[in-house]
Amino acid sequence: MADNSFSLATWNINSVRLRREMVESFLSEYQPDVLCLQETKCPDNLFPAAAFAELGYTHTAIHGQKGYHGVATLSKYPLTEINKRKFCEIDDTRHVECIVDTGTKKIRIHNFYVPAGGDEPDRDINVKFAHKLDFLEEMRLIKAEPGTADGSILVGDLNIAPLESDVWSHKQLLKVVSHTPIETETLEDLRIEGGWSDLIRTHIPEPEPVFTWWSYRSKDWAASNRGRRLDHIWSSENLVTPLQNIEIVSHARGWDRPSDHVPVIARFAL
Repeated sequence: MADNSFSLATWNINSVRLRREMVESFLSEYQPDVLCLQETKCPDNLFPAAAFAELGYTHTAIHGQKGYHGVATLSKYPLTEINKRKFCEIDDTRHVECIVDTGTKKIRIHNFYVPAGGDEPDRDINVKFAHKLDFLEEMRLIKAEPGTADGSILVGDLNIAPLESDVWSHKQLLKVVSHTPIETETLEDLRIEGGWSDLIRTHIPEPEPVFTWWSYRSKDWAASNRGRRLDHIWSSENLVTPLQNIEIVSHARGWDRPSDHVPVIARFAL
């Protein structure tokens, strides 16, 4: 790869210790400069950082807890200005921020795991859905301005498929959490208001379907292909032109004991 290249992957791993070898295999094959994991389900002191360091990912920004949630950013490059935000006054380890210093550029990275929201899309009867909506409102504070960096990237499992072609059936999912109008409209509004560009859709425009998640409940996920695009990569405007490629590693859903999410990789020529 050229010296000015930069690559970043995002992946809800659904337990980093359970799927450590799967992460190692992915890193060895795809070699992203940075990997942002969500739903690590692991306290910081038990995170398998040493195993990833052996593969060259010697820098980590981790925000985890036992059994639930958790985010981690692994990098070949040094990380600075590590910040772990608390949302909705709940310390449930859903965000970590850092700056990646590639030597030629500094990129600010926000790694998010947005609440799923439960099953009933009504905040008055479902506290999990209320939490999700409140969390999204606080995400409005996260702007694309890079500050002390040269650009900003926001990634993660945002648990919302905002566009019609981000789900297998727009009509059938309009009342299903992750694709209800209040969720999709709020996410798109805060993205635009924050100055973020949706890089997946920059590279793969509508109406082409794009999915990154397939339910465990599906007996044959590949044949039914009832997916949703829950995983996202956004950037500040100045990183749109340098974007070279977006890769959805869809076949990872068919690996042995996989996560229900698959990795998404963005490659840039900075």
